[in-house]
Amino acid sequence: MTQDAEPAAILHNPTAQGNVLLVCEHASNRFPAGFGDLGLDAAAKESHAAWDPGALAVAKHMSGLLDAKLVASTVSRLVYDCNRPPYALGAMPAKSEKFTIPGNENLTDAERKQRIDQVYRPFLTLLYDTISSAVKEPVLATIHSFTPIYNDRPRSVEIGILHDSDTRLADAMLALAPQFTDMNVQRNEPYGPEDGVTHTLKIHGLENGLMNVMIEVRNDLIATPEEQKNVAKILAELISAALGKLEKEVEK
Repeated sequence: MTQDAEPAAILHNPTAQGNVLLVCEHASNRFPAGFGDLGLDAAAKESHAAWDPGALAVAKHMSGLLDAKLVASTVSRLVYDCNRPPYALGAMPAKSEKFTIPGNENLTDAERKQRIDQVYRPFLTLLYDTISSAVKEPVLATIHSFTPIYNDRPRSVEIGILHDSDTRLADAMLALAPQFTDMNVQRNEPYGPEDGVTHTLKIHGLENGLMNVMIEVRNDLIATPEEQKNVAKILAELISAALGKLEKEVEK
């Protein structure tokens, strides 16, 4: 197999001093040469099944606004979904929404291990190391986007604020959201913990006792550079306000 020259995960804004740590698990639709194109056509490789369009751009803008480090995957989630544990079917899915992924059908144990070792573990290690080296206890925020139509059903939610068992930051953001945007903001939509989407929050947030939240933005709202900047500003201000609210409550 051809060795991939590009790392599987990258730390953006490594000198940032803020206490928010951003994560973008589905930042890229890159298919490393060693894994081929999984039998997909060009449209499938550009689709939301392969990555979260607009998410990395939003996360990068937020990184600047919040002075936050940002850990991002550089490999398509169809090769390995870094927001899924190795035992999950969705980690290397044979089907995603309407897309069949030929290259993920009938994977051997050795092939699965290769992807885990070359894609998931480097991402996992980079995120662990970034958390461990933080001067201040970080607040974990993962940034995603979702398609406005899924399995032929339109979605009215525009921003989802997702959480697992730690609801502190999500609660504060949801309470303050109307002050920052008139978009339709919902709790645990269009996905929730029952859909297996909180893996990163669990192993990096909950297990480390870190406050955490997952943010989903409908991708038609962040299709242009200007939209990406605008949404990033809203989200950065909302997170900052929510953290300020929580800090004041602790001081009472």
